[in-house]
Amino acid sequence: MAVKALPMVRQRGVCCGLPDVDATWASGTADLMKALADPTRLTMIASLWKAKAPICICDFTAGLALSQPTISHHMAKLKEIGLVESEKRGIWIYYRLRANLAPTTRRVLAQLIS
Repeated sequence: MAVKALPMVRQRGVCCGLPDVDATWASGTADLMKALADPTRLTMIASLWKAKAPICICDFTAGLALSQPTISHHMAKLKEIGLVESEKRGIWIYYRLRANLAPTTRRVLAQLIS
């Protein structure tokens, strides 16, 4: 009976190691980038950035030629990561950028939108 040789397992070397990176920062930044990677959401954020007053959902539906449920879905994603706030006025929802965005988030948005 022939004995099979086990394949040689290669070990990875450690040259210098990686610098410390905060995993919480990486996760939060990845979530922000994922939310902004959608063209509709990026357009919505840019509109809110440039607006002098909150924007009604009806203006988003008309301006982007999308249904109200689609706009609401995108806004829910933006609210979930803390970029957007909303308030109800009568039957309409008005959206604005969150007033107390983190300084780094503000800088990222400023560079993307300017």
